[in-house]
Order: sequence, then C-alpha cells, then structure tokens
Amino acid sequence: MAETVAIITPCYRAERWIGAAVRSVLAQSYPHWEHWIVSDDGTDYEPLLAAENLRDKRLKFVSSGAIGGGASRARNVALDQLTAPYAAILDADDRFKPEKLALAVEALQHHAIVSVALDEFDEMGTRLRLVGQGPDRELSPAVYKWTSLSMDSMILWDRRKTDARYDLDLTNMTDLELLLKLYRTVESSWHVGTPLHDYLKLSVSMSNGPGVTERMIRSKREMLRRLETGFYPMTDARGPEGMAAFLRISLRAEETYGDAVAAKPGLLFEDHLEPMLRANPPPGV
Repeated sequence: MAETVAIITPCYRAERWIGAAVRSVLAQSYPHWEHWIVSDDGTDYEPLLAAENLRDKRLKFVSSGAIGGGASRARNVALDQLTAPYAAILDADDRFKPEKLALAVEALQHHAIVSVALDEFDEMGTRLRLVGQGPDRELSPAVYKWTSLSMDSMILWDRRKTDARYDLDLTNMTDLELLLKLYRTVESSWHVGTPLHDYLKLSVSMSNGPGVTERMIRSKREMLRRLETGFYPMTDARGPEGMAAFLRISLRAEETYGDAVAAKPGLLFEDHLEPMLRANPPPGV
C-alpha cells in the first residue's frame, strides 16, 4: 500500500501565491498526498481556492487559531493533527515540480530524511540560481549544509523514524532548527540533486523582508550557542560540529555581505556564501 505524504502550508496574506502552490501539488505524479492549508490570518482559503477551480478532497483546511501567529506555530498545528507517515513542507509562495513527491517517496524507502535541490526565482519569475544541484547522494549532518547551503523547507521526513516540532522562540532559520532535531535519531539523510522545489525570494517574506539580516544573525547565533552547548545531540557524533562550523562561516558571510553587495549590486547571499564554504570544508571530512 502506498504511503501518504502530508504537505503543510502555512498561509498568512497568501492570496496572491497560494493558488500556484496548490496547483503544483495537484500536478504531482505521486497521487497519495494530503495538503494541509493552515490559515494564520483568519482567511478561509477553501472558497478562495474554489473560485480558482481548485477543489480536491485531499485538500484539508485548518486554522492556526491566531492572526499572524507565525509559520512555525501554524506548521505545528498541522503536525499535531496529521496521521500520515510522511511529512513535507511547502510555503505558500513556493511550488513543487511535478516529480518531487514521487522521487522523494522513493528515497524515503532507504532514508528517513530527504532533501532536494532548489530552483530559485524572484517574484517576477526570473530564475536566480540553483542550490544543491548535482548527483543524488547521502549526506551526514556534518556536511549537509555544504550542499544545501540555503533554505531547508524542501525536506521530507518519515515521522515513524524521526519527528520534531518547530521552535517558536526563533524568528528565522526555523527549518534548519527542525532539521537539527530530526538528525537526533537519524545518522544521515538522502539528497536528490535534481531541482524539484521552486523557491521564490520575495522582498516581503520572512527570509528577505525588512530587518531580516538582524533576525537571521540572532537566530544563527542562538543555534550556534545551542550546538556548542550540546543542545542538539545527533546519531552522527560529528554532526553538531559540522553544523556549528557552517553557522560560523555563515555569520562571517553576514558580516561582509553589505560591503560585497555595495561592490556588486544584486549579489545573492548564496553567491557570497558559497565561495566561503568551498574555502572552508567541513571539519574532519
């Protein structure tokens, strides 16, 4: 019997984007899914989508019980209710490519966590870059971020083998924080190097809006502190130090990014960070 994937999408003022996200789920070649659309703004998204002729019994509409309670809280609301063995995250302004679930579910047969490469776009639909493209391969937590160097909302996991909830105290980097907890009972993950997830960089999103740099730095420093004090034990003993090494490099990239953008307007943070990662390979690898 095919296993069901529960896809979780928190929605806050998502009217402009949610239709494309849902259409990308409806277009999946793997049919065994349920899509949890969690309203975090008081909007009833069911009639809104129905008006776009987007109706399907696999669409599940719930409320976070808050107005602007945050994506982490909304995701946890769904995680506390769903019973499907597999979980996946899809932000309201992102999209799945048609083969994402099929290829990820295949990989979940031999690994409890699966990540995929990203295709990044701006809000006008212009492609910005790829992240994590290349051969399919196993990744330990010690080396994971040298491949998936930005964004971690593209992951899927087997809730029977590892599970976690989102941290409500962090303002940013919550997808990576969830992954750190998933690695507590899983020695390695599987990375699909084909871009299967479209990530939109929006000027008003949590990752790219006003004040994001300060919030990112605070969250990175807090996760680094936790890693250095043993808060995230992992099955792979090298995992915490590898993740900590990535965060140290990423924080150095944050410090120098402003000058780099001034010298090269339009420079993406990933394009600034990636050469620093290449120059500083994971410790002990």
